[in-house]
Amino acid sequence: MKLITALFDGETFVGAVPQGDDRVVHLRRAERAMAGTEMMPTTMLAAIAQGEEFLARAQEVVDWALAHPTPQYVCRLNDVRLLAPIPRPAKNIFCIGKNYVDHALELGGADVPEHLIVFTKAPTTVIGHEETILRHAGVTNELDYEGELAVVIGKQGRGIRREDALDYVFGYTIINDVTARDLQERHQQYFLGKSLDTFCPMGPWIVPSKFMKNPNALHIETQVNGEVRQQANTKQLIFSIESIIETISKGITLEPGDIIATGTPAGVGKGMNPPRFLQTGDVIEVTVEGIGTLRNKVGE
Repeated sequence: MKLITALFDGETFVGAVPQGDDRVVHLRRAERAMAGTEMMPTTMLAAIAQGEEFLARAQEVVDWALAHPTPQYVCRLNDVRLLAPIPRPAKNIFCIGKNYVDHALELGGADVPEHLIVFTKAPTTVIGHEETILRHAGVTNELDYEGELAVVIGKQGRGIRREDALDYVFGYTIINDVTARDLQERHQQYFLGKSLDTFCPMGPWIVPSKFMKNPNALHIETQVNGEVRQQANTKQLIFSIESIIETISKGITLEPGDIIATGTPAGVGKGMNPPRFLQTGDVIEVTVEGIGTLRNKVGE
């Protein structure tokens, strides 16, 4: 089961896409038809906060809806507009820098990091699958892509031990950590170059952790206009997902709905010789095994 935030018939709703299916279940409408009640949350953040209770109820509703389908609460995926799974995160997105050896070296580093590099992106950067990345031509001449696996936290915790870390994960999604390389270099930090509006495409959905066998062994690939630019496996992460959660939570409380982008592999435009930055009309597709493909086009 994949969880979506989507727009249909003028209404934004939390829905579910059954595994291997191209149908969407509107969870609140289906629940009303099934039980005469509307207990399902109206936002993904509220759903995540309910954790296992939500997932169990959602599965029950989905099973019933597929056995009793009507257009009122079951429709085709192509008939809805997918939004970012969490359209407006409650706080900044945590991001991990230089977490693949080859990527750390392609950007001119002499060594791989000994400690986690952490920066953040503003919540206003988030857009969904098939939404347009703004070119920001008046701000940057070095627009770049970074395909990444992202972790969505499901339980509040601080001082989380590595061996318990995955118990705090609600699910997984995809992020394109779009970057203005010239701003990043000019200001000698990450935030401005990472936080222009539309610089965090996310989606197309969240796959709950119970459906992901091993997040530390997933193939990841980024294509630009059909050309493969990045290819790697999350088993190549310098710092595993468990290590990332353990390190961030030392003194920082992680909360349900927090998002962590785990880092990008080699193959970014900045690392090519000569560099190949994104231009208006370019289409970026980030695919992560077990999740799907996040697709966005660069606009004006």
